[in-house]
Amino acid sequence: MIFGMRPYKHPTADQFTLERVFHALSDPARLDIVRHLARVKEATCGELDGGRPKSSMSHHFRILRESGLVVTRAEGAVHQNALRRKELNQRFPKLLDVILGLAG
Repeated sequence: MIFGMRPYKHPTADQFTLERVFHALSDPARLDIVRHLARVKEATCGELDGGRPKSSMSHHFRILRESGLVVTRAEGAVHQNALRRKELNQRFPKLLDVILGLAG
């Protein structure tokens, strides 16, 4: 019997809160991940780890998913991550553009 990975849980756009988004972005590693994802369609966890330990990155990706900033999907043994720009802009219009503009 083959067991697949459980899909990750992601909040719906109406569940996004400014507190969670700001908390997620308050860490430099997570802000770097968001900056990178703003420039590409998707990226693997390995492309985004910046040499950081896997355990730390798992924590950072969980925080980013729970805030609504990032969606993660399993593609075989690889995890693909993407910025939830459309949903974020629906919930908080232009917030991401302002944050990325300030962060750059």
